[in-house]
Amino acid sequence: MEAKRAKESRIVNTDQVLTCDLNNYNTLFGGVLMKKLDSCATLSARRHARAKECVTASTDSIDFLCPIHQTDSVCIESFVSYTGKTSMEIFCKVIAEDMIKGERRIAATAFLTFVALDENKRPLEVPAVIPETEEETFLYETANERAEMRKHRRTKSKELAKNITLSKPWDH
Repeated sequence: MEAKRAKESRIVNTDQVLTCDLNNYNTLFGGVLMKKLDSCATLSARRHARAKECVTASTDSIDFLCPIHQTDSVCIESFVSYTGKTSMEIFCKVIAEDMIKGERRIAATAFLTFVALDENKRPLEVPAVIPETEEETFLYETANERAEMRKHRRTKSKELAKNITLSKPWDH
């Protein structure tokens, strides 16, 4: 399987912030941004794997760095930053642009992990990724550290799941 350049999976989506997307602080709802991130990351994963179906295995982190206002545009850029045998790490950056002043700022960053599935819902092997830019290279070279944290967190999540109840609160 031939490796692919990171830029081949790049998705860029720019949108305006609508009134219905605002919370009570008049900033973009975190959940609205999370949906946009997942959507862009899915397209990056599908573009890289050339698979009909790619599923979110984990959302490692979404770091909200500054609020996004109604006067801003919100641009999400995503691409495959690293791959394992069947998994793809997708990096997303969110750029808010004040449409009046023209000032741009990094509003959020996120890492999501996806798995491509075949017609039997089994994980597909995915191509390796080739970083080219300084940004892509930095993300590629720091990916193993994030993968280790992901593995540790998953172990802890499984441990937690074994120790929490399924009973209905009103049945106590």
